[in-house]
Amino acid sequence: MAEHLRADTASRIIDAPPEAIYRAFVERDALLAWLPPDGMSGEMLEFEPRPGGAFRMLLHYNVAGHGKTTEDTDVVDAEFAELVPGHRVVQLVRFKSDDPAFAGVMRMVWDLEPAAGGTRVIFLAEDVPPGISKEDHDTGLRSSLENLARYVTERQHL
Repeated sequence: MAEHLRADTASRIIDAPPEAIYRAFVERDALLAWLPPDGMSGEMLEFEPRPGGAFRMLLHYNVAGHGKTTEDTDVVDAEFAELVPGHRVVQLVRFKSDDPAFAGVMRMVWDLEPAAGGTRVIFLAEDVPPGISKEDHDTGLRSSLENLARYVTERQHL
């Protein structure tokens, strides 16, 4: 039986319908706007939002010395494993790195459930590479969820 790495989770209620939140996962500019956590910016190098489709993102750290690919960047290769409009997004993520602590595939599951006050976004990251500390990952997850909430609610008021 294969050994599983750590699993991390986070959730947040966002004042928006599930369909609006789902769109933020399958529109190139939207994903680029909210997914990079605070302290990072991103460039989308490839984007094909369909089951089996891929996206490749280059993430830049504001402070050097934290990158997985280079001193100040992460290259993230991901596949859209599952897309259920308004309900679920599953991404299989690989970091481009020579460091074995970042090797493997991390499965990222985003479930969208109707809740009082909007939609509960439940995030589960499975098989988190050991090179990503739990504390850093928890901080990044909260930051991305905050960015998603801000992005979606601002878009609703345009």
